[in-house]
Amino acid sequence: MSAGSTVLVTGAAGFIGSHTCVDLLTAGYRVIGVDDFSNSSPRAVDRIRAVAGEASAGLEFVELDVRDVAALGKLLSATPVDAVVHFAARKAVGESVTMPVEYYDTNINATLRLVEAMHEHGPRRLIFSSSCSIHGDVDVIPIREDAPAKPTNPYSRTKWMCEQILADLCVAEPDWQVIALRYFNPVGAHPSGLLGEDPRGIPNNLMPYLQQVAVGRREFLSVFGDDYPTSDGTGVRDYIHVMDLAEGHRAALAHIGDVPGFRVVNLGTGTGTSVRQLLDAFGAACERELPYRVVGRRAGDVAELVADPTYAAEALGWHARRGLGEMCRDAWEFQRRNPDGYDGSGSGSGVGADAEAGASA
Repeated sequence: MSAGSTVLVTGAAGFIGSHTCVDLLTAGYRVIGVDDFSNSSPRAVDRIRAVAGEASAGLEFVELDVRDVAALGKLLSATPVDAVVHFAARKAVGESVTMPVEYYDTNINATLRLVEAMHEHGPRRLIFSSSCSIHGDVDVIPIREDAPAKPTNPYSRTKWMCEQILADLCVAEPDWQVIALRYFNPVGAHPSGLLGEDPRGIPNNLMPYLQQVAVGRREFLSVFGDDYPTSDGTGVRDYIHVMDLAEGHRAALAHIGDVPGFRVVNLGTGTGTSVRQLLDAFGAACERELPYRVVGRRAGDVAELVADPTYAAEALGWHARRGLGEMCRDAWEFQRRNPDGYDGSGSGSGVGADAEAGASA
């Protein structure tokens, strides 16, 4: 697939979805975005248009819940689509432990209903938003795609289950082509400062919480555990700039037709960063020391998750290009310019926001 193709993007107003829409539009794709705004803001769609500029003429947006198969079917039957990028899901490890039923309902049913609508109306090409968290505690770092899946929380189990559903579908119906992109930890923002991560309510992941501490919306950062078997005792993650991640989706679309069936690809940098190291790096970006407190470990977290990105380079011709300093600089620029987020949004979460690997925060 290349420029000129039409791509349906679910969870288009969420963090990763919105940046991917911008990347696809500026590369010449036509984008149909859908979202129900349960964990995102309608103003994110305005920001997509602003950042994409003249290319935003290629964007159509429809408000709907991906679990509404009738609405999806109507959309797909009305407009021919070449491929789908599926972000829409609940997304936080910690929240999933306290809300397991909601996570199973939203994440699995959204995927099933989407596949049902695609089966009826086309297309047969799907990029699925998955997560490195399906690996749980691993014996070998960095993590390859063939590492055993040992999910430790409801969020990661939903992602693993969805991967199994899609793999089984491709066996039963060989005309399907599916790539599951296992994200490591997306952070950062568009360098314009107009588009970034703006979760509703209290952030469940490290970087957006840190951003709100830096801008004064939160008093301090809670570091969940400093007794992990890592260099400084805090959890280590492979943080990836959201713009690198967006480019990874475009690369996946370009190569989805290379082979039939189901494939899994890691999207990460291959470099691990601890919570303390990220705290220091973000402090440098905003030029102030940020307050934090060490508290007990959070249920469902593991010590270390770092990608082996070799296969992404081989299969997609993709690699991450942006470093930790750029991630923190761009995230801070977005938060500095938008201290209360897009619109001072309140609490809530649900289908429509993009999925993201959980982090110690």
